Amino acid sequence: MSWKLVPNNFQPVRVVAVMSIWVSKLPQSITMGGSTIAHVEDVSGQNANATVHAKTLVLVVAVNMVFFAQLISVVGSGSLGHSIAAVTGATEYEVWFTSSISILTAALSPPVSQAADYWGRKWPLVFFTSLGCIGSIVVSRANSPSSILAGFVISGIGFGAQPLIATISSEVLPRRWRPFAQGFFCSAGALSAVVSLLFGGALVRDGSHERFRIYYYVCGGVFALSALLSTLLYNPPPRNFQIELKFNEKIRRLDWPAYALLTGGTILFCMGLSWSHHPYSWSDPHVVAPFVVGVGLFIGLIFYALFVRKDGIVHHELFSNRNFPIALGCQFVEGLTFFASNNYWPSESLKLLSSDTLLVGANYGIAFIAGIIFAGFGAAFSWKTKLLRPPAMLAFVLFVIFDILAATITTNTPNANFWIYPIFVGGGMGLCLTNGMTLAQFATPLELLSTTTGLVLAVRNLGGTVGLAIYNAVFHHCVVSNLASNVAAATLPLGLPETSLNPLVDILNSGNLEDLSTIPGITSAIKYAAEHAQLETYVTAYRYVWVTAGAFSASAVISTAFILERKTDFNAHVDAPVEGDTQSSAYLEKA
Repeated sequence: MSWKLVPNNFQPVRVVAVMSIWVSKLPQSITMGGSTIAHVEDVSGQNANATVHAKTLVLVVAVNMVFFAQLISVVGSGSLGHSIAAVTGATEYEVWFTSSISILTAALSPPVSQAADYWGRKWPLVFFTSLGCIGSIVVSRANSPSSILAGFVISGIGFGAQPLIATISSEVLPRRWRPFAQGFFCSAGALSAVVSLLFGGALVRDGSHERFRIYYYVCGGVFALSALLSTLLYNPPPRNFQIELKFNEKIRRLDWPAYALLTGGTILFCMGLSWSHHPYSWSDPHVVAPFVVGVGLFIGLIFYALFVRKDGIVHHELFSNRNFPIALGCQFVEGLTFFASNNYWPSESLKLLSSDTLLVGANYGIAFIAGIIFAGFGAAFSWKTKLLRPPAMLAFVLFVIFDILAATITTNTPNANFWIYPIFVGGGMGLCLTNGMTLAQFATPLELLSTTTGLVLAVRNLGGTVGLAIYNAVFHHCVVSNLASNVAAATLPLGLPETSLNPLVDILNSGNLEDLSTIPGITSAIKYAAEHAQLETYVTAYRYVWVTAGAFSASAVISTAFILERKTDFNAHVDAPVEGDTQSSAYLEKA
């Protein structure tokens, strides 16, 4: 007896076709033990869902308007800091105008990025952008140190939306356009900075410090418009976790211990450094206690991420490629360098270039114009060559050049130099933000895109926060250590009584130079010598700030040499299409 296992009309091609249709209808994820394991495709050579419609481009513009609003706020906190402090009496807290924003951005970026995977991108984006509007209004109405700090804290909370901007811009466009997406993100911020510097400088140009309120009214309006446009234009399909998980389950999945360690460590570490020599000495408990506890919390965060939770804000899958830790380190250094220039270049220019705030704003605006140009060139270069290492190295070479040039400034430096030097820091910023974020996003799995972006921006702002604290400590240490001796050397030989030296130094520190005439034994020659000695002291303090920033930048140049090129990542795959068949995308959920 024979068994006929294969019928005469058997058609293998038809069977394969039927099976492929059946397989295509299988679920794309499997639930095991309450956790969803996502199916992750290899899209290295995929050029399928690459159609991009006008709606997508309009959405990218609208979402980046949020970043435009954020830069208005943060640039104003630095460039208008003196005016705000003069009106509200918050001179002692001026460094915290910007630090409060950078600290909260660093602390909130990881949790907001994680939350966006459970509640979707849209409503966290709208909610935090609305807080930016509220914070700006509080700043505009503030009349005391406590109220102005409260306004900047609320604004800083609003910056929690920042990682969502970069994430949305990337995931709705083809991966080969990723450099352009991040370049546009950078350019939106740079354009905002140029407008903000000119607008803010013009408002307070004639010493009308109260006009900072107009600036922040406008800032609040831009935040409000951004929130409205995001609400109307961004309507993505719901993510799986939005539907499958209950509210309590979503809350439990967030990495609360890491958030607490990161936030506490950042605040205490920066508080200790900020108080160093301003007003306390290094040995004072006000400095030592928060500094030591802050360092301890950072160490605790490292051990927690290594040994306790491997899928939290520092997900171990992110480090499967060495490009990601390199990108993190580079963004940390970029934050260090950018915040140094953002806070100290306008201040130094105001003392050496011109007392005209509009002119000083236009001067620093050169950096952001250069940033837009270099971001475009960097994106085009990477898109054409599919290379990321050369622009990354060039970025930090430009930072080093800027820091060296800035450190050579003296009271006799020609004014023309002040208009050339910002080109280098702007070029470095444009290249680093564009190619650095692209490098980080390409180095990690698709389903961790939001976590990647949040962590990178958190590290960048952490770098800025730590940098401001370090630079503040360096600057004030130099001033406190040298001002009295420099003033004494310049004025005592001219006949100033020794008993008048301390009152003279106190008045110079207060900035109320009109009170110099009340000093016993003062003459016009002594007054001029004292002011010049103070200026020389400040120039030396600025020099140490630039040397410190340059050392950080030089270390990043070495790191970028180890970047691995991955040309296959530059393909036409769209991670989360706005239009069309969403099932053709890799709209992936976190495991």
